Amino acid sequence: MLFSDLLTPERVFSNMRASNKKRLLELISTALVKNDPSLDSREVFESLCARERLGSTGLGNGVAIPHGRISGRATVQAVFVRLSKPLAYGSADGKPVDLLFALVVPEHSTSDHLRLLSQIAEQFSDHDLLNELREADDNTEILERLSGTQR
Repeated sequence: MLFSDLLTPERVFSNMRASNKKRLLELISTALVKNDPSLDSREVFESLCARERLGSTGLGNGVAIPHGRISGRATVQAVFVRLSKPLAYGSADGKPVDLLFALVVPEHSTSDHLRLLSQIAEQFSDHDLLNELREADDNTEILERLSGTQR
């Protein structure tokens, strides 16, 4: 599964605002459940927070991949977020985060989950892509950059 297959224009948020990391994870949880009524935003939020307590999902260079596991899920749900203003996130490099790829995965999909995280991390190590995402005009352009159709 390609991570770009998980996104649609409705799952890309190009100007999200959050006052702190907790509020950001709440907004991401709401966004993740928006198109899937079988998900519970509180459960998603708690899953994301539980993972963050293990260590920040901030990769560095302004990028984070918040993720969590949800019991009873059969599919992966994802959103991409570009913040209107970078936010302190506890990344290893100490830099604030402005680009996030968030996902929830089925509780027992360990190898698929790890492959997907690895793919996302590799994609977001491309500095040219990061610049393109930061300069994109709207959700559609962001999605095009993520899928590689305009690169």
